[in-house]
Amino acid sequence: MITRCLFVLFSLLLTFQAVANEPQKYSETPMMDKPLMERYVLDELKALRTEQQDLERRLTVQITDRELSVADKSLNYSNITVTYFFYIIAGVASLVALVGWQSLKEIKHNTKEMADKQLSEITLSYEKKFSILERDLKRKSRIITENNREIEIINEIHNLWLRAQSAQTPEQKIETYDDILKIRPGDLEALTHKADAAMEINEYHWALSICNRVLEVDDHNGHALYQRACAYSRLGSEEQAINDLKLAIESSNSLRELAAEEPDFESLRGHSRFEELIDPTETA
Repeated sequence: MITRCLFVLFSLLLTFQAVANEPQKYSETPMMDKPLMERYVLDELKALRTEQQDLERRLTVQITDRELSVADKSLNYSNITVTYFFYIIAGVASLVALVGWQSLKEIKHNTKEMADKQLSEITLSYEKKFSILERDLKRKSRIITENNREIEIINEIHNLWLRAQSAQTPEQKIETYDDILKIRPGDLEALTHKADAAMEINEYHWALSICNRVLEVDDHNGHALYQRACAYSRLGSEEQAINDLKLAIESSNSLRELAAEEPDFESLRGHSRFEELIDPTETA
């Protein structure tokens, strides 16, 4: 039908175009041909309208039938569902009647007891976990606090070491080393540097005492042995100075070159053991 409509419309279009393109020729056609053409077009339009109405009627009938079919199926499904629902209710009611209200109360009571027991166990379990977690958090918080304090101490000591390096006089260095020892008592490095500063102000006995304190803790401390050797050399104890210098060089071979240019060892120059220590190849 659609093809037929297109054909009629196309014929009309061709007719109008022909009339528009050839007005003179169309005016020469007999007057009797025009009513025939119009009659043909009107008949075709009437037939199209009739077919369109038939198509609408058939579609309406089909849609109505389908809606009725769907409504019927829905009603049937609802009827079956309600029936099954009432069957289930009847079955449950029969089961309750068989078991009895007393059994239902017992079931409720037992269920409550079991739920309370489970809740108690879960509560205890979580209490233990939270207790462990709280203990770990406290321990970690304490460690973090201690680490922060240690970092602050390290930064403060680092600043004091920088201040000691920039100090102009041995007295200022000793004062800075004392500040380090107040923060961290028994710091061996600070003690050995303090002994070095004491040697610079000719406090040889004081330097010797400080070195002995260090060597009581670490008897292989090369820096303390070297400073004590310097103190012994200044105090005239040559053998003790050479013995300490030997131990210092054995712990750190870099001290050999330092000893060769050390002013505190002037009294040892020419001593065979001392010369052998500072230049073993020459003795060989």
